[in-house]
Amino acid sequence: MKIIKYFFQFSIVLILFFLFRILGYKNASNLGSKIGKVFGKLIRSEKIILKNISYINEYSQTRIDNTDKIVDDVFSNYGRILSDYVYLNKFRSGSLKKYVNIEGNNFLEEIKSKNKKVVFVSGHFNNFELMAMFIEASGIELAAIYRPLNNIFLNKIMENIRLKHICKNQIKKGKSGTRELLNSLKKNFSVALMIDQRVSEGIGCDFFGMPAFTTTIPAQIVKKYGCEIVPVHIERYEDIKFKLTINKPIKFDENLNIGDITLELNKILEKMILKNPSQWILTHNRWK
Repeated sequence: MKIIKYFFQFSIVLILFFLFRILGYKNASNLGSKIGKVFGKLIRSEKIILKNISYINEYSQTRIDNTDKIVDDVFSNYGRILSDYVYLNKFRSGSLKKYVNIEGNNFLEEIKSKNKKVVFVSGHFNNFELMAMFIEASGIELAAIYRPLNNIFLNKIMENIRLKHICKNQIKKGKSGTRELLNSLKKNFSVALMIDQRVSEGIGCDFFGMPAFTTTIPAQIVKKYGCEIVPVHIERYEDIKFKLTINKPIKFDENLNIGDITLELNKILEKMILKNPSQWILTHNRWK
């Protein structure tokens, strides 16, 4: 049954990609937003969004109000992100680069000029694919860690898009990618990864006041190679534009352990989320 379900999803996405391509970037994004609002709740759980918001509100002094709008915006963003995939080649080639405002480009230039290897960390904020794309396009040798989609048909398409237009060095998340990751670091490649999803091989680490299984890969790289951590954030505004922020590299005290560093990174991620909660992947069951 799963194969049938996956093939049905695959067919729908192919049809939508065809429509998005015909409509052009702006119209495709607006159509994606409407599709997300109408059909998003059939694919992703609104209950998980509301539960996650309640967890965040219990911990944070910055309350997330107007939950109906937040839910609406989350599904709208999902639809827009889907339509964006058709145009990632144009973002990469430069014809849509005018829609991306990059802050902190000086930090990328410094990393490149000093030939430093660093660890770029972020979460699944709006069109998160653009972060690795523009970091690599800046001239930095980069390896991006990704999690394959469960849908085997869609995963082939997404892997092809990522290799062609986002980052040519893709490392599959999990034990199988560990050797490839180590080889990339030995070649002085920087690494980019998301730290906001639950991982079974992680550690229970405080996140918005509750323990959440969190990846320790960045902390392990810091401890082994002494790399700096560079937090990255992306935010959609005016529907079709993006603000990509490269933050100042962080040099952690060598006396901190893996748990300490992982906790500090979760705190950084919390601040990113609170800046604009509807931009984050609130449908992920982070505290399961």
